[in-house]
Amino acid sequence: MVDGFDFEGAVQEAVDGLPAELRAAMSNVSILVEEEPPPGEHLFGLYTGIPLTERTSSYGAVLPDTITIFAGPLTRASGGSPERLKDEITRTVRHEIAHHFGISDERLVELDRY
Repeated sequence: MVDGFDFEGAVQEAVDGLPAELRAAMSNVSILVEEEPPPGEHLFGLYTGIPLTERTSSYGAVLPDTITIFAGPLTRASGGSPERLKDEITRTVRHEIAHHFGISDERLVELDRY
């Protein structure tokens, strides 16, 4: 871990830094922090749920989608730099929120956002 670094606070800052219209458009999604991804997975973050673009009029009474940010891999990738860790957290949060809005990895590559 990066000494004195508030990981959850940095995740919240990344969300708070999004444009207000984007935050307001997010629907039925929770953002969680876990230490490590599932065994065998090499992930910084993971979106699980039904993207907004795939929800129909029958969507309702369902548990929230989840965006999980994995502290261990992000911290290790930062090389001990708090600034780099904060940047990687912001990038990962934005990436997973893009999936919530129905933007695929392929499209993120096309947009030069991956």
